[in-house]
Amino acid sequence: MMKKIGITGQNGFVGSHLYNTLGLQPEKFERIDFKRDFFEDPEKLDAFVKQCDVIVHLAAMNRHPDAEIIFSNNIDLVKKLTESLERTESKAHVLFSSSSQEEKDNLYGKSKKEGREILADWAKKSGGKFTGMVIPNVFGPFGKPNYNSFVATFCYKLTHGENPVIDNDGEVKLIYVAELVQEIIAQIEVSETKEMYEIPHTSINKVSEVLAKLENYKKLYFDNGEIPELNSGFDLNLFNTFRCYFDVKNHYPVKFTQHTDPRGAFVEVIRLGIGGQCSFSTTVPGITRGNHFHTRKIERFAVIKGKALIQLRKIDSDEVLNFELDGNEPAYVDMPIWYTHNIKNIGEEELYTIFWINEPFNPEDSDTYFVEV
Repeated sequence: MMKKIGITGQNGFVGSHLYNTLGLQPEKFERIDFKRDFFEDPEKLDAFVKQCDVIVHLAAMNRHPDAEIIFSNNIDLVKKLTESLERTESKAHVLFSSSSQEEKDNLYGKSKKEGREILADWAKKSGGKFTGMVIPNVFGPFGKPNYNSFVATFCYKLTHGENPVIDNDGEVKLIYVAELVQEIIAQIEVSETKEMYEIPHTSINKVSEVLAKLENYKKLYFDNGEIPELNSGFDLNLFNTFRCYFDVKNHYPVKFTQHTDPRGAFVEVIRLGIGGQCSFSTTVPGITRGNHFHTRKIERFAVIKGKALIQLRKIDSDEVLNFELDGNEPAYVDMPIWYTHNIKNIGEEELYTIFWINEPFNPEDSDTYFVEV
């Protein structure tokens, strides 16, 4: 049965990942759009709530110089949602994102704990369903530096000419945002009341260990285009996170170093610490390949002959990035995850392109979603 799902904070870090991932299964989930101003207009908020079978309440303030403002803002949002649920006599399944900071002596954690308790009380009185998710530290692509995660801050600084500084080198329990999204979807599908559900972390790392990995990614990949050795799922997730903080518009295309002699030229296309699949294509003039995106794969397009237009667009953005490559000056563009991409022959001769991807194609788990750039 199709479920209609609304996400408060759908444009935020976790919200956007959840919204986009639900969009990959249109046969199971219908997304009900939410806008921030709904909280300021009871009629709009009620209209939103009435449409939803499931509401994932993610909207919250994480940081502010005045902790009292964080507390009052977060409690106010919960109360407004609860009042709308009561006015509309909703029986929706409400999922609430709390934090592992619940038990710490700070106003952010207190706001999360009290918010969870308010919604749990609503569910008891109304007969609705409620899942209070206590979430560990989350990292992943497109988080805001100096706001969502220390990982986001480190990635941004390393790719923008700044030096990260460790304030407290403790051990941190982490979960990758895509793993968290799958946990949320699993709770939506189970559809049971759990007043307090502690979502398990998927890794424990010292802050200094995370920074060392990211500094290695900068040295090998950002500076020299080499794919580093990735020994675990955490390493792959951290690397894909790091890649999403590049200034893509100005970083690509990256020109190869050509070694020429009387015989011709030699070009190293990719140096890597992991395997994968390498292939090449020829494309006749005027033809476009691709128009798809990946959520986990690492992919490189290298043009070695002919003229090509490579286009990228983040799937929740309208901005299209255009890169023209010419085989006379061989170059490559790497595809960030969640960016739909294509390549078109814009020349008058055949286009020769080498493709490398970090895992062999598996038709049963292709991680390939077709969307026009």
